[in-house]
Amino acid sequence: MSKRQLAMVMDLNKCIGCQTCTVACKTQWTNRNGREYMYWNNVETYPGTGYPKNWMELGGGFDAAGDLQPGVIPNLEADYGVPWDYNYESLMTDSADHRHFQPHVSPTWGPNWDEDQGAGVFPVDNYFFYLPRICNHCTNPGCLSACPRDAIFKREQDGVVLVDLDRCQGYRYCIAGCPYKKIYFNPKISKSEKCILCFPRIEQGLPPACAQQCVGRIRFVGFLDDEESQVYKLVHKYKVAIGLRPDYGTQPNVYYVPPTESPAKFDAEGRIIEGSTRLPIEELEKLFGPEVHHAIKTLKAEMKKRKETGVSELMDILIAYQHSDMFRLDNHYYQEVAKEQKRTPLAPVDTRYIAGKFTKTGGHH
Repeated sequence: MSKRQLAMVMDLNKCIGCQTCTVACKTQWTNRNGREYMYWNNVETYPGTGYPKNWMELGGGFDAAGDLQPGVIPNLEADYGVPWDYNYESLMTDSADHRHFQPHVSPTWGPNWDEDQGAGVFPVDNYFFYLPRICNHCTNPGCLSACPRDAIFKREQDGVVLVDLDRCQGYRYCIAGCPYKKIYFNPKISKSEKCILCFPRIEQGLPPACAQQCVGRIRFVGFLDDEESQVYKLVHKYKVAIGLRPDYGTQPNVYYVPPTESPAKFDAEGRIIEGSTRLPIEELEKLFGPEVHHAIKTLKAEMKKRKETGVSELMDILIAYQHSDMFRLDNHYYQEVAKEQKRTPLAPVDTRYIAGKFTKTGGHH
């Protein structure tokens, strides 16, 4: 058990599926050297096939008795898809008669292959929402339990799950053991790699790249034991942020505020069906378990309260008036950890996120 646990909360009511978080992670961590097919962060359309293909059906995680379940290692070509690039250089050199913009391989699958498709029949009852995913930095990681080399570990100071590349031998049991399939095999170095929660940034008081660049301001980052943090309040005080697939038994530390609103359905004559909603509660139960009912009830009650009285701490937190207030990263804590370990702490690159003040209320700033 780690001394403290870093966590992230994502508000699905605000995600617009722009993939800015994906690009931020890809350009910083996984754009080359065997990581081309890796997406430590990706935004899926739900319901959909996901990335890798049908990841929720590939096993891993723990049963009710706490036993690790067998899992499948996704196939690189069939389940992830072979990464491709385009013929940019030839477009500049070939004659006009031969300039055709095309990939260097014939794509068969890839991330967001089914983007914005969703389910249902347009325009009667079709629906979808966006589901951003990163490594959940679980309290009980399936990848860690599956590794026979003890190459995966949770950092004592903040619970971030990392791979010791010196110990990793590329057995890939970790990939089978992770029910979220958020650990990847690097074929160039024959070792496993995964999201590191941008810990080099975290240690300097900066949020992870995906959270920093998020256009919709959906991502909150902080410690679960910090009672003044937005993360604590969303997870523990109001209980509106829930882990993804809690039935997997890994105790994920990335939480989601479930979507609460969707358009009404239309009947065969094109008339609105009063009181209907396109978003099936069964799908939300599948993702977030029975606690989703309490979360949605609380969210709707607070929205009503805010509309009637103008006051709601929960709504103020979720609106996120000031970007810097979404992150309580406690740079001073990491400075003290460095001193205890007799390491020279690095000076923070950016001091805007050190203060960790409350989200402001009462309007824009």
